[in-house]
Amino acid sequence: MDRPTNRRVLAIALPIVISNATVPLLGLVDTGVIGQLGRPEAIGAVAIGSVILTSIYWIFGFLRMGTSGLVAQSHGAGQGAESGAHLLRALAIAGAAGLGFVLIQGAVFWAAFRIAPTSAAVEALARDYLSIRIWGAPATIALYAITGWLIAVERAKSVLLLHLVQNGLNVVLSVWFVLGLEWGVPGVAVGTLLSEYCGLALGLWMTRKPLAQGWHAAGLFARDKLTRLARVNSDIMIRSVLLQASFTSFVFLGAGQGDVTLAANQVLLQFLSITAYALDGFAFAAESLVGQAVGARKPDGVRQASRLASAWGVAGALALGLAFWLCGGAIIDLLTTSPEVRAEARAYLPWLGLAPVIGVGAWMLDGIFIGATLTRDMRVAMIWSALAFLAAVLLLPPVWGNHGLWAALMVLNLSRGVTMALRYPRAEAAARPA
Repeated sequence: MDRPTNRRVLAIALPIVISNATVPLLGLVDTGVIGQLGRPEAIGAVAIGSVILTSIYWIFGFLRMGTSGLVAQSHGAGQGAESGAHLLRALAIAGAAGLGFVLIQGAVFWAAFRIAPTSAAVEALARDYLSIRIWGAPATIALYAITGWLIAVERAKSVLLLHLVQNGLNVVLSVWFVLGLEWGVPGVAVGTLLSEYCGLALGLWMTRKPLAQGWHAAGLFARDKLTRLARVNSDIMIRSVLLQASFTSFVFLGAGQGDVTLAANQVLLQFLSITAYALDGFAFAAESLVGQAVGARKPDGVRQASRLASAWGVAGALALGLAFWLCGGAIIDLLTTSPEVRAEARAYLPWLGLAPVIGVGAWMLDGIFIGATLTRDMRVAMIWSALAFLAAVLLLPPVWGNHGLWAALMVLNLSRGVTMALRYPRAEAAARPA
């Protein structure tokens, strides 16, 4: 394995950052296209339908992370066939999960609309949208695995190309079907469905060689290989559920502070989304380079990869924090026209200047631990962090109101970084020769 360098870190990170930037743009275009129909219920239907599917698919985000760590280690060890076998196993899970959701879609959508009730008009249109989009479940979940494989072997430009083609096609088809053919809400759904399968086809073509090698790997579906895959993915899933539950509770607790505060918090959470999109690139670089070093049995490679990727991550976090301090007010004004919400959001803006700096440790160590497949340590660290967050939300908001709620969120991310930092030596130990 080549020694980790700044050039290799940036070669992975920058395409991922650009790729991430296409995700919110797609949502804006879809909303804008549907908005041309002049029907509020149509906008609401696409919004609620997208949230339901995103929540379902998010559960399987572990396939991206788990595949990345396992493949990076096989790649670093020079085990090309096993690298492809990891992808095949993940694709098998994706296919089964996607088809499962297609079969039980009625029950899933019934439960979703009971949890988030809407007007009859919105629900009817949303059901039309979902009944089409759900057929893309196998493709969307499979793309998590393919993306993980591409990141693990440092093919970040391929990830960028994949997202540009898929999202670009989605935009073109949505505009054509909705505004050209006047298909309405189903037009957006069909456009997204077709783009998902086109993305899958391109992803499979990009990974055709490792997939062919994987079929010849010894013990493709051997019990020990499947057990390791299940352990890694289950740890990541538990960690992710706890993390999502913490953020969801933040939103719900903010609702108790009043409508204006709830809206202000929602605006400010977009700053955290920007931070995640930006820092993900450096965390992904850590996944790939650390994983390869572990596979090559080079502890010094783990240390070097961790230092380089983290240094860039910290630099990015400082730049984001400064940008939020200086330009946060202008960003808030772009996101809302309500004078009350603008004023309320500005009151809590200083927390967002601190958030990238406080959270960068958690983001980077997530990448390092995924690369080293220390998923059990990630799960344990997340459990302790969730407990710290619980204590903070019980103690701080009653005293400081919404400032206390934001402080509790900072406690969550700081705890994640500290608890994993204490376990970092295990990452280097994982690379020592057996």
